[in-house]
Amino acid sequence: MAGFFLVFSFFKMLNLKAFAESYVMYDVVAKKIPVWAYMYAFVELFLGISFLLNFNPFVTNLVALIVMSASIVGVLQTVLNKKKIQCACLGAVFNLPMSTVTIIEDGLMIAMSFTMLYLI
Repeated sequence: MAGFFLVFSFFKMLNLKAFAESYVMYDVVAKKIPVWAYMYAFVELFLGISFLLNFNPFVTNLVALIVMSASIVGVLQTVLNKKKIQCACLGAVFNLPMSTVTIIEDGLMIAMSFTMLYLI
């Protein structure tokens, strides 16, 4: 999970403004609080470093569970409504369409965080 969050935050930070503009189009939190689109990349970076250092596993996994659960809501809405937009998961570096792969990716992160919380 550390690698996921570190790599994905890196790509987002390569062009933070473009990521935020794309992310705000589908994320439910960023639509209401636009600054969240900018903060999200730093939250991912914090999570990646926290997982890497095994910093307070309960808090780290809880934050990951909450953040990824909130994120999947907008992804589900977008995919189920068949909207054709760019996925911001790898920032603006790659032009990837939002798809069921994005749902699976977020779902796996939620499942791993939940499982690790249960095992702590």
